[in-house]
Amino acid sequence: MKLPASLLFIAIATAWCVGGFAQQAAPASSPTQAKPDLAKGEASFGAVCAACHGPEGNSLIPGNPKLAQQHAPYLIKQLQEFKSGKRANPIMSGVAGTLTPADVINVANWLSTRQAKPGFAREKELVILGERIYRGGIAERQVPACAGCHSPNGAGIPAQYPRLSGQHAEYAVAQLTGFRDGLRKNSVQMAEVTARMNDREIKAVADYIAGLR
Repeated sequence: MKLPASLLFIAIATAWCVGGFAQQAAPASSPTQAKPDLAKGEASFGAVCAACHGPEGNSLIPGNPKLAQQHAPYLIKQLQEFKSGKRANPIMSGVAGTLTPADVINVANWLSTRQAKPGFAREKELVILGERIYRGGIAERQVPACAGCHSPNGAGIPAQYPRLSGQHAEYAVAQLTGFRDGLRKNSVQMAEVTARMNDREIKAVADYIAGLR
């Protein structure tokens, strides 16, 4: 039985998202089960991370991500991959290398309790395109809707997909472009999605995410 084009796209997008859920859920195992010490997490963040990621994890530097209210398992995974080199970044690899496994757990869990400050979209015309892609994808190129995995309001799915709401557009552009161009290699799903997006579409999605609440 041949599915109509619209239903075929929905089926592909659903399969992609479910497959990505299973793959991304795997790393969140024993490291996230240890009981975090939030006081130590706050102290470690203040000593090591706050200069770049801002007070309470609300970065004031557009090129550095906001970390407040991010899901702890996602942050743990990223810090582990900076340490191992799976996610390449000379600065973060050096910083993460100074953190013990307990530090990683403590910092990540403390950040997840902080309140993220909202951001703002800047380009009206791009925001319209960004919203269309975020909520509906690009059917003709089989790009799934971002909302399918990161939720309609950008809150993400704990332990699987990161919170995006209010993230700096500049940072989001850099990461999406990095996935597409092979510079960031720690998500097969994001590499596949961004491979089918052009610069304008990436910028539009990033600008929409910045104002998403």
